[in-house]
Amino acid sequence: MAPSATLRDVAKLAGVSIGTASQALNNRPNVLPDTRERVLKAAQALGYVSPSSQSERQCVISTIGMLTKHDYGPPPELNVFFSHVQAGVEMECRANKINLMFSAIEVDQSNRPIDWPRMIDDRQIDGLLLLGTNIDAVAHGLRRKLGTPIVLVDSYAPGYNFDSILIDNLGGAMQAVNHLLDFGHRHIGLIGTNPESPPDILERREGYRRALRARGIEREYIEDGLMEQGDGYRATRRLLRASPEVTAIFVANDDTALGVINAARDLGLRVPDELSIVGFDDVDLAREIRPSLTTVHVHKTWLGRLAVRRLIERAQNPDQPHIVVTVATHLVERESTKSRRDTMSKEVRAIVQSPLDCCSA
Repeated sequence: MAPSATLRDVAKLAGVSIGTASQALNNRPNVLPDTRERVLKAAQALGYVSPSSQSERQCVISTIGMLTKHDYGPPPELNVFFSHVQAGVEMECRANKINLMFSAIEVDQSNRPIDWPRMIDDRQIDGLLLLGTNIDAVAHGLRRKLGTPIVLVDSYAPGYNFDSILIDNLGGAMQAVNHLLDFGHRHIGLIGTNPESPPDILERREGYRRALRARGIEREYIEDGLMEQGDGYRATRRLLRASPEVTAIFVANDDTALGVINAARDLGLRVPDELSIVGFDDVDLAREIRPSLTTVHVHKTWLGRLAVRRLIERAQNPDQPHIVVTVATHLVERESTKSRRDTMSKEVRAIVQSPLDCCSA
C-alpha cells in the first residue's frame, strides 16, 4: 500500500473524476452505488486517508469542463459575447491552478442541446460550466451521468436546482426602454425576440413591455424574429412599413442592432435624428460602428469568474442550498439615441411606407 496516496490516485485507479471520488468517499447521495463501491475499493487498496485541511479540500476541483453554445447549422465561429465569458473562466482557473477543457455544444433556436461532446461521456472533469444553453429536458440525465458539480452561466434548467450565474435581463431591458422614454419617445419598437426565444431573451421582451406599462403606454410595436443581423434588417423594414410612427427601437442584442441600423440607413432614416436605437450586451462592435451604439452593458468577464468560484464552493460544500447570482447591468449611452423629433420629413415617410423589396421578405 502507498501511505502517501492522494485523492487523484484514488480517482485514477477507480476510473472516475476527482470530484466523483470525493463525493463517493464523503457518502454523497448523487453517486451511483457501483461507482461508490469502486472508489471505496480503490481507496482501501491504496491506503488512502481523507484529508481534513482546507488546502487539501481545494484539490477536489482539478479539471473544469466548459461547454459554450453553438447555433446548429452554420459553421462554428467566434461568439463575440461568450468569448469574454470564457476569458473570465480562464483567468479564474489560472488563479486557482485548475485545468480547463472546453468545447462547443450545438443548440437549436431555443438554445436546447442537440448533441453532447465526448467530454461528458469520458468523465475526465470534476465540474462543468454550461454557457448559453437551455437544458430543461435533459437536466436530470446530465446530472446523473456526470455526478459532479454543474454551474449554469446565462443558462437555464427550469424546475431543477442548479447553481446559476445569470444576467439581469429584465432590469437591463427596462433601463433601455426607460432611456428612450426619458428622451420623449412614445412609439418604441422591439426587434430580435419571438415567443420561442430562449428564457434570457424572453426576459428582455418582458422588460420592454413592463417599462411601457409602467409609464401608462399600452401600444406595443413588437416585430417577431430571430436574433441575428439579417433577420434584424428584415424585421425593421416590416416594422417601419406597418408603423411609420415608430421613432425608436430596442433591440435584443448588439449583433441584431447592426441589422437594424443598416435597415434604417437603407430606408433613408438618419440615426439617431429620425430613429433612435438601443442594443443589449455591449460587445466590442457597439463602440466601433457609426453611429456608436447605445446599449446595455453586461459584465461578461465577471460572469465567467463568478461561475468558477461558485463551482469550487459547490465542490467543497455539496450539501449547501443552490445559489442563483444575478449580475447587474447598466446602460452605456453613445451616439445612436437622441430626443424625439416630432415629425419625419415627407420624403422619409414616403420611403418608409413604400412596398417592401425582395430583400425584406
